[in-house]
Amino acid sequence: MKKRLFALALALSLAVMPLSGCWWDDEHLSDEELVHPPVVAAKPVIYLYPETECDVSVRLDYRGNLTCTYPVYDGGWNVTAQPDGTLVDRRDGREYSYLFWEGEDDADYDTSEGFVISREGAADALQELLSRAGLTPREYNELIVYWLPRLQTAPYYLVTFQGERYTERAPLHITPEPDSILRVFLTFRPLEEPVSLPEQTITPFVRTGFTVVEWGGALLSA
Repeated sequence: MKKRLFALALALSLAVMPLSGCWWDDEHLSDEELVHPPVVAAKPVIYLYPETECDVSVRLDYRGNLTCTYPVYDGGWNVTAQPDGTLVDRRDGREYSYLFWEGEDDADYDTSEGFVISREGAADALQELLSRAGLTPREYNELIVYWLPRLQTAPYYLVTFQGERYTERAPLHITPEPDSILRVFLTFRPLEEPVSLPEQTITPFVRTGFTVVEWGGALLSA
């Protein structure tokens, strides 16, 4: 019986493995990277909302090292997208809610402005900020569910929307070309005490035609 269970577990693991590609290994970090670890772009996810069902190709020109993707990123993603955001990967025929990637790089993000939030009020603050930025409840709730457990070690966090500092390091090439695209990438810097700094101006996002939305983030050192 034990042999049968082991064989079943092995078969299931082999069946699941090709769906994603994750290859993080601390042992391969250089001495410099161990002292100054790279910034991890954590769980950027990409939603595609075409006006009608269509085939979409997405290529990420990331200025860093991809450490995990889902579905597998094989030089790009090629999917059939529905207006509600449902995706079918044309490589494996499976259904996905979004395109996921994660990577590490040596980005130097600007945190000279932003929003100071408390650990206890993080969920409400993020919900309000992300709603203002143009994310739907489904999108910002998925971001909050991912990030909230990671914002529990410090009493406060400086949250900064990274614009060109992020998009220049991770250009997206999408065919057909979207009519509107929103890329939200937040950095979180732990704080022991609140700090006073200018708040960012959040420009509301207007969705028109074929819309692409991405969110992700990075936890910076204190």
